[in-house]
Amino acid sequence: MLDVRTRRLLAALTMAGLIAPVQLWAHGDVTPQPVNTDALPEVGEDWLTENPYRAETAGEEVWAKAVQIGDSGFNQNCARCHGLGAVSGGLAPDLRYLEANESGDEWFVERFQHGFTQNGTTKMPAFGEVLGQKAGWAIRTYIETRPEDGALDAHSARLHAIRDELMKGEGDEAAIKAELTEIGAQVATASGAPVADSAVSRAAAVLTPDPASFKHAAEVLTIGLSAAE
Repeated sequence: MLDVRTRRLLAALTMAGLIAPVQLWAHGDVTPQPVNTDALPEVGEDWLTENPYRAETAGEEVWAKAVQIGDSGFNQNCARCHGLGAVSGGLAPDLRYLEANESGDEWFVERFQHGFTQNGTTKMPAFGEVLGQKAGWAIRTYIETRPEDGALDAHSARLHAIRDELMKGEGDEAAIKAELTEIGAQVATASGAPVADSAVSRAAAVLTPDPASFKHAAEVLTIGLSAAE
């Protein structure tokens, strides 16, 4: 059974996904792309040292919106080096494993704000002035929710079966949605954050009584399962 806090966080992610689905699979551009953070609370001019958008600080709705905005911001500005979905290909640190605590926050915000130079060579540009603090913390929030490697392995067979069922337009929507939500709650994050934003939770978010949503959910699972292999 899911605990109350996990249910609320997953529900918040579901609402954010249904209102404006995020673009997980867009690749990063060379030129920094602006990030619209109007929907997020202001955080002041001075740079913080701890993520202000975690659910325990800002509430579930703000947290879910930060994940959504951070998804877009990361995949437009950071994925080119740090990998789609923050899965690094070795060119840059794998940010998924940066712990979701103040120590991890301090490391992240220092690099995000000032960049990183080694032996006179810029390894990472400074994004602080270009994107701003709100975008930085939204991206940080998104990174924290990335599943760890192998997070779907234990459920792979069942998820493939659900995917095939949905692709055929079969099955009970409410029962499948409940099962996907249950599985999604068991997906562990690499950062130690309490809830993962995974292909499973996203499939549950888009699944509705509308028959057209079955194929959409199946496609979300297909992409997620392929990426996990």
